[in-house]
Amino acid sequence: MSRYRPPAASKSPYITPEGKRVLLDEQKSIWLRRREVVAALSAAAAEGDRSENAEYIYRKKELRELDRRIRYLQKRLPDLNVVEQKPADAERVFFGATVRLEDEAGTSVTYRIVGADEFDREEHYISVDSPLARSLLKRELGEEVEVEVPGGRLCYLITEISY
Repeated sequence: MSRYRPPAASKSPYITPEGKRVLLDEQKSIWLRRREVVAALSAAAAEGDRSENAEYIYRKKELRELDRRIRYLQKRLPDLNVVEQKPADAERVFFGATVRLEDEAGTSVTYRIVGADEFDREEHYISVDSPLARSLLKRELGEEVEVEVPGGRLCYLITEISY
């Protein structure tokens, strides 16, 4: 068994202005955190035998994780397209829309369609790349939407769209 993993599908390059601001703040805070980790790593390395030094091993791992995230943000941020303006047709679902859906049982749920880099920031945010968001895009108010999910097929009615 090999360790090869096929490359992940590319993410959509869209992001909200708030999402970009959060990523920039994260990048800034990671650089500050990295300084602290490097100082602690240097102190741990000065203690002597590194093979049995738990602090040294832990800080090396932490530094590796911070560097991985910094590399990702440095590569991803220039490629992002900030979507600031509202669409001309507010009766259709596009990127950045907050959509209220009602299922067959009459239960109402609300989702906001955001970029792939910001969907985990809030509970009701979903990625534009998700199956639900893809099935909602360009649909109109009052239209029924069927979504194929691993658990089966779901049917929703679009009851409200806002930006």
